[in-house]
Amino acid sequence: MPKRNRFIVVDDHPLYRTGVGALVQQELGLEFSGEAASLQDALSLVARGDPPDLAIVDISLRDENGLSLVATLKSLYPNILVLVVSMHDETLYGERAIKAGARGYVMKHQPPEELVEAVSLVLRGNIAVSDALKTRLVESVMAGNTAVDPVASLSGREFDVFGLIGKGYGAAEIANALCLSVKTINTHQDHIKRKLNLSSAAELRRFALEWESKKK
Repeated sequence: MPKRNRFIVVDDHPLYRTGVGALVQQELGLEFSGEAASLQDALSLVARGDPPDLAIVDISLRDENGLSLVATLKSLYPNILVLVVSMHDETLYGERAIKAGARGYVMKHQPPEELVEAVSLVLRGNIAVSDALKTRLVESVMAGNTAVDPVASLSGREFDVFGLIGKGYGAAEIANALCLSVKTINTHQDHIKRKLNLSSAAELRRFALEWESKKK
């Protein structure tokens, strides 16, 4: 009997982990070999035994942005295929996920069969993204990546903060949304300003608002 492909689910909602695990196991006959709620738990899970063939990863995790996990898995375990799932629109995170090393991007509101199809495509060596995202990726390659996104240097958490600034949130609102202290948010903002070569909070807010408007 041929060996079944093994997969893990990394998401901070237990019911979603269980549901996705059961769905993929039932529809594709894969072996559901574990689940995790955070980046560190996921890395511990992968390190405990034979690495899985596939990791289904949410962007919103307990301790970090899921894109950080994608990049870490790509670096430490290049043979693990990663499919990102998210409640966030792909116009904000899709291209960033693929560039981090993911092989696909599926939004959580899509029908279950679309997730199953994406898993199947990724395991066959294909990229599982929408036609719109595929077009953007092709255009980026054809342009020779000359139009480099300046926010590409931001860490996962910095990107979260930057995105909320672009939506008009203040430091206290961002702290509440991300379950962090205002002091931590201010530290992230200082790091973002330095990486983007911005001198003030006003410049950062203006830049973030403009960047956000271009993603729509």
